[in-house]
Amino acid sequence: MVKQKEAWSNGWQMNQEEAANRMELRIMPLSENESFARVAVAAFMTQLDPTLEEVEDVKTAVSEAVTNSIIHGYENKGGDKPVIIEAYLTHRRIHIKIEDRGVGIDDIGRAMEPLFTTKPELERSGMGFAFMEAFMDELHVESKQGRGTVVYMSKQIGGQ
Repeated sequence: MVKQKEAWSNGWQMNQEEAANRMELRIMPLSENESFARVAVAAFMTQLDPTLEEVEDVKTAVSEAVTNSIIHGYENKGGDKPVIIEAYLTHRRIHIKIEDRGVGIDDIGRAMEPLFTTKPELERSGMGFAFMEAFMDELHVESKQGRGTVVYMSKQIGGQ
């Protein structure tokens, strides 16, 4: 589902007010922290009683978004600017926001094309956004060069 930029930002805020629960995690932009981030979100979503497949889908999407922040946003340099992971639960749905304050994305449309990568020397497959889109019900990306990137994702958990 595609929404306009304002709808995503406003929807994120409005839905948070209806949240049954929410979490926030700030990690240093180190590859070692990617697995911690995905497991933390997976543990958080267990209160919705998800299937193993639903947990794996969300873990994969979070892993790809956090890895993009570390590798592309912060150019794998570490530093003190965090990757911020927020999630909240509403009506059997998990909403996730992953934000960095890195270099930003020049062309979001192109970056979201399967197999496109700006880091072929690092053997990046260019499938991160494609995996996020495949495993989540909604995906939206906002970015500004020199200011960072925000990835919004959501997924229905269980029957509707």
